[in-house]
Amino acid sequence: MTLLDTPIARLDGTPGTLADLTGRKPALLVNVASKCGLTPQYAGLEALAEELGGQFTVVGLPCNQFGGQEPGTSEEIAEFCSATYGVTFPMSEKIEVNGDDRHPLYTALVTTPDEHGNAGDISWNFEKFVIDADGGVVARFSPRVEPTDDRLRSVIAQQLG
Repeated sequence: MTLLDTPIARLDGTPGTLADLTGRKPALLVNVASKCGLTPQYAGLEALAEELGGQFTVVGLPCNQFGGQEPGTSEEIAEFCSATYGVTFPMSEKIEVNGDDRHPLYTALVTTPDEHGNAGDISWNFEKFVIDADGGVVARFSPRVEPTDDRLRSVIAQQLG
């Protein structure tokens, strides 16, 4: 079993796996929130998704564990993302990324150190993981790393060959 086999539903509740969300392409996995100071990163994530859509996938993973900044229902999250940022990339059901109810996807992801060498719990909304087409974790970036950051873009470019 690989990371891609991890069961996770889409935002609309449709059951599936991470592979269903990524399309079995290299991907950027991001825990997102609608009421965070970093929420404007949605614009950069959507631009990245549009730019690389045929060969790379951005996946939003809504989470309400940081300051209650993703309180909405699935419908409210979808409406906000679409209306405010024009988000078209796939999003999962709302999940927990830390603690006793941590989603199994994040149990695997948090073992990867970020660009500062820190592994372990997710620190805040918009922490980013680049995975390869086979579901291997390639890199982890802290929340303040923007989707336009050269370091992130370089890792993505390596995945695209």
